[in-house]
Amino acid sequence: MNVEYTGRQYEIPTHIRKEVETGLNKISKILGDKLEAKVILTVEKHRHKAEITINPPHGTIVGEAQAGDMGSAVNNALDHLHKQALKYKTKWVSKKRKAVKKFDGEALEENMAPALGLDQSTTVSVMVHKFPSVAKTTEVHLVRSAESVSLRPLTLEEAIKEAHFRDRDVFVFRDPAGKLMVLHRRRDGKMELIEAP
Repeated sequence: MNVEYTGRQYEIPTHIRKEVETGLNKISKILGDKLEAKVILTVEKHRHKAEITINPPHGTIVGEAQAGDMGSAVNNALDHLHKQALKYKTKWVSKKRKAVKKFDGEALEENMAPALGLDQSTTVSVMVHKFPSVAKTTEVHLVRSAESVSLRPLTLEEAIKEAHFRDRDVFVFRDPAGKLMVLHRRRDGKMELIEAP
């Protein structure tokens, strides 16, 4: 790990350097060894400021602190930096993966036929597994949500905008006349209006 020290109106003693390096070693165990760090230690009147910046692969993390003495300021900045590093690491570890496209057998067959040397007269036997038409689950999962219901009367245009804004597939509202209406987003993306009696 490369560490660059800068002292503004402050000469950096060796015990402060050791403190910074041990703290950065703990952080490098979380984020890896390929880090560059910049440490800026400043004294202004009676305030001691410590600013530590590290550059992991996907952005920068900064830890800043002020205290009455430089040792406390460095420790507080390292604690802040440690929390930020943990947050950064969990963000990248738990990031959702992109959705995989659905399998399209016909497109695959069209693309693979010339590569395999198949033509219209060649037939290939394939065994297809059939899943049961009814799932054998008995548990029902209910999720109650107040975000899918409008509390005030809305026009149809307002309800459509509200459903898009809240990102809901089903949105229940009353029109200005008091009729109960349900907006439903179909699988093809079109909105369907259902009027309740």
